[in-house]
Amino acid sequence: MSILPNFSVGGSVHVIVNNQLGFTTPAHYGRGTRYASDLAKVISAPVVHVNGEHPEDVIRATRIVCEYQRKFRKSAFLDLNCYRRRGHNELDDPTFTNPLIYNIIANKSTIPDSYVSQLVSSGVMTEKEVEDIKNEYHALLTTALDHASSFTPPDPRRQLWVGYNPAPSAITTWDTGVDKNLLKIVGLSSVRVPNEFNVHPNILKNHITSRVQRIENEGVIDWATAEALAFGSLIYNGFNVRISGQDVGRGTFSHRHAMMVDQKSDDVYIPLNHISEEQIGHLEIANSLLSEEAVLGFEYGFSNISPNTLVIWEAQFGDFFNGAQIQIDTYLTSGEAKWMTMSGLTMLLPHGYDGAGPEHSSCRLERFLQLSDSSEVRPDGEDVNIHIVNPTTPAQYFHLLRRQMIRNYRKPLIVVAPKTLLRSPDAVSQLDDMAANTSFKPVLGDESSADPSKVNKLIFTSGKHYYALKNYRNQNNISNVAIIRLEELSPFPAHQLMDQIAKYKNAKEFIWSQEEPRNMGAWTYCSSRFHNLVGCKVRFTGRDHAPCPAVGIGEIHKKEAQFVIEQPFK
Repeated sequence: MSILPNFSVGGSVHVIVNNQLGFTTPAHYGRGTRYASDLAKVISAPVVHVNGEHPEDVIRATRIVCEYQRKFRKSAFLDLNCYRRRGHNELDDPTFTNPLIYNIIANKSTIPDSYVSQLVSSGVMTEKEVEDIKNEYHALLTTALDHASSFTPPDPRRQLWVGYNPAPSAITTWDTGVDKNLLKIVGLSSVRVPNEFNVHPNILKNHITSRVQRIENEGVIDWATAEALAFGSLIYNGFNVRISGQDVGRGTFSHRHAMMVDQKSDDVYIPLNHISEEQIGHLEIANSLLSEEAVLGFEYGFSNISPNTLVIWEAQFGDFFNGAQIQIDTYLTSGEAKWMTMSGLTMLLPHGYDGAGPEHSSCRLERFLQLSDSSEVRPDGEDVNIHIVNPTTPAQYFHLLRRQMIRNYRKPLIVVAPKTLLRSPDAVSQLDDMAANTSFKPVLGDESSADPSKVNKLIFTSGKHYYALKNYRNQNNISNVAIIRLEELSPFPAHQLMDQIAKYKNAKEFIWSQEEPRNMGAWTYCSSRFHNLVGCKVRFTGRDHAPCPAVGIGEIHKKEAQFVIEQPFK
């Protein structure tokens, strides 16, 4: 990654502490090459090998690699050829498995002792001078220990985070709407290209012309247009936007087209970087290498040091995040608790049961919900470790993206992103839904005109499954059922749910409906919170327990899909 566009940081100094960690894998089992530094050959980086027992040589080698990296802005490797005197921890005995080498190590003087002996024998220092240095250093350490509990180390990143606060202890409404005239300007700018630019004819017809008509006629706004409006309005407000992932420029489902490619020259043009000559913000599109773990780790680091940038990583399909699970567990969901470092990283994870089989259906929503520290026994505030959303309209998505930057704090955002909704005529919004004084709604109530007093059953759901339930209800003229959507799952919107339930005084039956199998999706997370926080016991409807997210046979999928739609109404 160090020499790739969008990921280069001007090189790094890589230090290999090559000390054979007592009990870990011996070199001849651990790699197929002689040196631990052989990976550097991939990018033709220089490698300096040095004997760790010679401190002055280590200093010289360190200076060489540091000066190289600074001068040429490229990576360089320092391979410290050394050993570990003791085992993997205080209780380990490395002689159990490495007797020969540790017999040699046990009979060697420590490096400080051998270095002192060399200095004294060569007349550079006296024994007294050595003892004075030891005593002085011991006193320094003692003083540092005495002040450790009250010492706050300087952090150069803190100046980047001036003005940001801890998340509020209650769910807050953030005004993320934008003046409608500005939305129109942004919308038209998002598809404007130079006259001499050779646009692909399909993009011209189905993307550019269609969007211009939507904006000029204040027609329905689809998912991709809402995203462009969010990106562009943030850029206009002075924020930066960075989105990375596989094929993010056009979008996995060819819906985004945030970057255009000239069909005759291969030149790339990003319209949102040309909204106006005075704009400060910038859109960076990183069509990334095929390593989810590496890229997500890079984006997490980027979000740590750039609070003014909306940093987005999009999975090609939702479950592709599993290659980056280490980054999610170790950093994204726990970094703030462990190191008090904020991150506003947004993950877009396309999700939905559409007959694509087990590897392209589920973003494993249940895993993220399990990683959330949302409470089962008291109402959540926005101070949960991660925010997890499953929006059903373009306007909701628009507000979520803007909310990431407008709030005076940063939290990771997991978006259960759509596939079929990208072009669904049902999943649309109006410009008015994104205009000034509008905001994201954690819960969306029923949109039908049915008399609430005649409703005796409430169906709760989340995500695109709502539209299947709604269509079934309409087709069968069912008037005694209301459908309520949970757009945000973490923090859990208990009070907003109670407000919706209060509208239906005669409701006796409460259903949770989802596409996912019972042991997946949001059921396990939501059921206890409905009972403990909302005060109603919900019944599950959906697919039965399963070992994998979805079936691989189309006919079986169709039967299951029909079952999960009909079941809640029985």
